[in-house]
Amino acid sequence: MLRFKKKIKIADVGITAIAGILSVCMMNYAVYKFGLQEAWPELVLNVFYVACLTMIGLYFFNRMSPNQFNYRCSMCVGMTILLRDILFPPPMAIYSLHVICLFLSVMLLLMLTFFYARKQWKSYTKRDLWMIFLVDVVIAALYNYDIYFESTDEYTDYLLIEMWIRPTITYGLVACFVTEIKD
Repeated sequence: MLRFKKKIKIADVGITAIAGILSVCMMNYAVYKFGLQEAWPELVLNVFYVACLTMIGLYFFNRMSPNQFNYRCSMCVGMTILLRDILFPPPMAIYSLHVICLFLSVMLLLMLTFFYARKQWKSYTKRDLWMIFLVDVVIAALYNYDIYFESTDEYTDYLLIEMWIRPTITYGLVACFVTEIKD
């Protein structure tokens, strides 16, 4: 039995799942192509992305409660923010963009922490949920903008794909949470 009845919500979750799975498969191919020694951080991030996609599927088919989904997905997305954007940020050509991305990443992590730490998380407004997604998109867009100032190499195409995986997954999570608030 599906959790969502409206076709638009089913399409939101379906598109998120397909885009996320294709992106994760592409990054696994990048790990294979460039070797584990060169691309091991992508493999670690992919574990969290696959966990999020699996939980979206479990939630979609009513195999996970909203509280479990809320907590576990927020933790997995938070771990990817912590690893990719705060502890091991990619080198950037423009220092001011690096500082802005670091600030936005910390802000995003705090927003997620506040979201899953609330006892009455259903009282979180739709605007607050969409802000999580919006901040993640801005971070990815700034990374994308910075890439245009760096010289391109064989890693560039994979980096462009990798930076948009998390906003795609965040969109799916927010779409699920917004629906849960309505219920």
